[in-house]
Amino acid sequence: MNLWPAELKQELAPDLKVQLFAMTEVDLDAVVAVEQAAYSHAWTLGNFRDALKAGYVAHRLVAGEHLVGYFVAMQVIDEVHLLNITVAPAFQRQGWALCLMQSLSLWSKAKGAEWLWLEVRESNERALALYKAFGFKQVGLRKDYYPAGRTHREAAVVMSMPLNS
Repeated sequence: MNLWPAELKQELAPDLKVQLFAMTEVDLDAVVAVEQAAYSHAWTLGNFRDALKAGYVAHRLVAGEHLVGYFVAMQVIDEVHLLNITVAPAFQRQGWALCLMQSLSLWSKAKGAEWLWLEVRESNERALALYKAFGFKQVGLRKDYYPAGRTHREAAVVMSMPLNS
């Protein structure tokens, strides 16, 4: 998989096929590279391995040889909890996060889920705007949920969205 530095925007050729695939162990080096490029407190290789081993849904969005993004979620009865969604920095602000959210929503409905849930850093304004535009509503706040440096923590905004509407 080809990756680009965070400061470089990558436009895809209009005829390039974009596909969604199940994430497998073979994909994890590329996934972790994107994760580390996108976040200051990234998931580790072990986090992704554990998610796959637990049977969580994990899909990656690929354009040609390029990893555009991915998501990891777990289903518990009639709810799906989004654990991680990431778009490679070179592809951000091009609508790919919305594409991943739509894929997750369709997968969740097909599996009989009635609700989507997630937590997002209180400071992540871009993600909050995306989730609100997609139909999520804030239902709570978890104080000191995320690490935000060596000695600080940050609140998580808890959001949910019904899938039956």
